[in-house]
Amino acid sequence: MSTAISIFDTTLRDGTQGEGISLSADDKLKIAKKLDDLGVHYIEGGIPGSNSKDIEFFKRVQELGLQAKIVAFGSTRRKDSIAAQDVNLQRILESGAQAATLVGKSWDFHVHTALQTTLEENLSMIYDSIAFLKQGGMEVIFDAEHFFDGYKNNPEYAMAVMKKAEEAGADWLVMCDTNGGTLPHEIREIVTMLQSQITRSQLGIHTHNDCELAVANSLSAVQAGARQVQGTINGYGERCGNANLCSVIPNLQLKLGYDCLDIEKLNQLHNTARFVSEVANVNMPVNQPYVGNAAFAHKGGIHVSAILRDSRTYEHIAPELVGNKQRVLVSELAGQSNVVSKAQELGITLDPSSDEARGVISRIKELEHQGYQFEGADASLELLIREAGGEVKEMFSFESFKVLVAAER
Repeated sequence: MSTAISIFDTTLRDGTQGEGISLSADDKLKIAKKLDDLGVHYIEGGIPGSNSKDIEFFKRVQELGLQAKIVAFGSTRRKDSIAAQDVNLQRILESGAQAATLVGKSWDFHVHTALQTTLEENLSMIYDSIAFLKQGGMEVIFDAEHFFDGYKNNPEYAMAVMKKAEEAGADWLVMCDTNGGTLPHEIREIVTMLQSQITRSQLGIHTHNDCELAVANSLSAVQAGARQVQGTINGYGERCGNANLCSVIPNLQLKLGYDCLDIEKLNQLHNTARFVSEVANVNMPVNQPYVGNAAFAHKGGIHVSAILRDSRTYEHIAPELVGNKQRVLVSELAGQSNVVSKAQELGITLDPSSDEARGVISRIKELEHQGYQFEGADASLELLIREAGGEVKEMFSFESFKVLVAAER
């Protein structure tokens, strides 16, 4: 089986459904360019015709000359209608996108409750819509909404949905854990089953993070046969978010040996994550795996002493592989290794066994006990180190001060 994995980024569509995420057309175009530089294979831009931002995006994105395939999103035709007369499907064809993501129901509960139609009509809706877009020359990615819940409730019908989509010509059949409640072992079992039944279409996975398992579930699906992973940068998305591509990609590529991105582009992952967070005006969690500022930060003295000898003692990968870097923090938990490492970083020579080094540590602990913090105050730390080495001269001494307060009526 091929080890090549198609990375499908839906930050610009599913990511914007997350609370607090709002992107202008210009924002979306900037992010699309950044994602293309990273090397993702598909960029889902939004829903053509649904709002002015998405209309503008699909018009202007063609001018960027991106290597990634631009994808338009939409739903199957309405019940009891004709695909060729469906306005949303026509807008997808007219969008200029190379591929279409078509979402359809695979859970019988949703067919009866949300669509309020018959199981047979839902199958016709799926077949007609996919066939219509294929006749228009588009690559079609069928997102089977609630597939895992649907399979657990009615496996025969969930399978019938996938086979009908394959029969209609879908290039990809994507299994969606829409409610985010499926566990990794269930994902593996169900994907393995589907893999044995599908002969022409390729399989993909789309997970949500409601149980904080979106990344784990994506990995399980790939190991069971899925060859496309859908997700977002930094895990943005509705409710608890989507699968975080900043974790999915390095886990697949560095840990499991799959081919996701060109290896020389993998080191752009950290920069891409920060760029997207800045454009979206959302702070990145400092402890985000792989790309967070604290992902390779070391604070405990024993840890720092060890990593200075060999970083593999407390780092599972070289941070440079994903464009991140090792950081040594100084606090009341610091040992001599922390202070010496920071001194070297600041271009100061400091003997770890010297009275100066011990004095700096004592002073830091005393000040942190008073409420000061040096983790993000390198300039203050540098003054402490230089002062201990006798490099800081007292240029003036404080004697007194006077405050005048005037009030006008």
